[in-house]
Amino acid sequence: MVRLNRIYTRTGDDGSTALGDGTRVRKTSARIEAYGTVDELNAVLGVCCEHAAAALSERLRRVQNDLFDLGADLCVPGGPPPAAPPPRRVGPARTARLEAWIDADNAALPPLTSFVLPGGNPLAAQLHLARTVCRRAERRVEALAEHEPVDRHGLVYLNRLSDLLFVWARAAAAGHEVLWVPARDDAPGGPA
Repeated sequence: MVRLNRIYTRTGDDGSTALGDGTRVRKTSARIEAYGTVDELNAVLGVCCEHAAAALSERLRRVQNDLFDLGADLCVPGGPPPAAPPPRRVGPARTARLEAWIDADNAALPPLTSFVLPGGNPLAAQLHLARTVCRRAERRVEALAEHEPVDRHGLVYLNRLSDLLFVWARAAAAGHEVLWVPARDDAPGGPA
């Protein structure tokens, strides 16, 4: 059980922070950037929950818990694998759950005829924002993986989650999607 009685410790005043194994690193390290962006995504999904109907809000809460688990995985450095590595929290079963949701929810949507602009209504716009933060989180975790061992299941999960957030944003727009209209210089109303 987690118990937090004291919120500030002053140990990070020098620009460092502790990882899950107690190692201190700079707050600008790739590992902090990676799980910090996952945390940011979690906060954006919290805003989405406040706009969503109960069924979607429940799914979003499950994703938020997954992201907290992913952050917990990312806050502990990899290093050489021990004889029996501890299981990671975010594995293939969680990605399979996302894929099932994508398949079911996308089947109910009309086919796309253009790229979609973020918007449609407040929830759809927030879900699009979450999708872009998710893509950034994926890039940050991939950047970490270029220099340190990272469990690939977390990256796959983030990749699939961004697809799911796109589907949910389309569903939330409920037929009021804003489609991209490519500008042409010679078209009426084009650039002056």
